[in-house]
Amino acid sequence: MTAEAVQGTFVVASAEETTAVLQDVHTSQVHTLAENPGLEAGDVLEATIEPQPPMDAVWTVVDISGQRTISVEQSPEPPTRQEQELAAEQTVGELTTRERAGEGEIHVLTVPADQTDQATEDVIEDDATVTRAARLGVNRVEVRAEDGVVSVRYLP
Repeated sequence: MTAEAVQGTFVVASAEETTAVLQDVHTSQVHTLAENPGLEAGDVLEATIEPQPPMDAVWTVVDISGQRTISVEQSPEPPTRQEQELAAEQTVGELTTRERAGEGEIHVLTVPADQTDQATEDVIEDDATVTRAARLGVNRVEVRAEDGVVSVRYLP
């Protein structure tokens, strides 16, 4: 391992047969791989990468100590009473973040009631949702919604 090697948690931002692009979940730095070692977009890696000489413009995966996929799903359940109470205390467009008992976080968004479905879809499709889950070290994201309230639950 060279001095320039980077060890961290990465989300595979894009993947093709011959290359892939990794994003560090803590620094947001992007690393283009010289070759794809079997990764798919959306995968989360605990890995060590190093620049490939002579120009150090592309990277090589030296070691993968963990690889997982984070599921992001909409729950048929409404937001919990606590989440609804948090939403009632904030104005439209606000976000409240709370740590969960144990591992993870809960994010409560207050949105216009007629935009709840769109906001829910936006959260589910946003790459930042997976990046945040990877940074928190959780394995799944559950999105709950009810008119004007979207809760995003980052769960172990």
